[in-house]
Amino acid sequence: MSTLIIKDLHVSVSTDEGMKEILRGVDLTINSGETHAIMGPNGSGKSTLAYSIAGHPKYTITSGSVTLDGEDVLEMTVDERAKAGLFLAMQYPVEVPGVSVSNFLRTAVTAIRGEAPKIRTWVGEVKEAMTALHMDPEFSERSVNEGFSGGEKKRHEILQMELLKPKIAILDETDSGLDVDALRTVSEGVNRVKENQDLGIMLITHYTRILRYIKPDFVHVFAGGKIVEEGGPELAAKLEESGYAEYLPA
Repeated sequence: MSTLIIKDLHVSVSTDEGMKEILRGVDLTINSGETHAIMGPNGSGKSTLAYSIAGHPKYTITSGSVTLDGEDVLEMTVDERAKAGLFLAMQYPVEVPGVSVSNFLRTAVTAIRGEAPKIRTWVGEVKEAMTALHMDPEFSERSVNEGFSGGEKKRHEILQMELLKPKIAILDETDSGLDVDALRTVSEGVNRVKENQDLGIMLITHYTRILRYIKPDFVHVFAGGKIVEEGGPELAAKLEESGYAEYLPA
């Protein structure tokens, strides 16, 4: 079992007016096999939490701690965090022109595993994962995310997650830009990886529609840079009905 522990995390970002505090004391623990839905209005700090854990240089940790299996995540470089078992599926995946999906995936897996996978085994592994995500085999020869639709980008993120086998996955608005069919396919992929790999998941979203497919064990309401309410799936149902108004400043 793996455990990600976030304690009293404070994060600021540089603006034209100076440093602005975004996260104001976040406490959260995620264990293997658990799905935690982070819900809240725009600007509440949800994505800041994701990118701060992943090591984005834009964000400055002013206090607090993040540990994975007792190891200090904040002392690690970005690639060390990935090798330790953290994975971030981005809301807006970046394009990498000139680098094919197949080369990108094999290079990433080699870095994580410490050795290149054997070609015969690797080809079968990739084909199986792509088939499950309803991805055309020719997809692997396209440049990473270049000209991809929203659904293709998100399928590619889940493909990476399945092959890299992280301990904890942070999914930042994975449902953004997906039609109904793509949402179902991507959600099925997340559920498959969670079940097969005992994955711990932080699922960041505004809406409850993805939670119809990916059932959360815990729901956390984010507002004003911190968690203001916690519960089970019933809390998501409440948010669907009443929205976030009660958590916002008058």
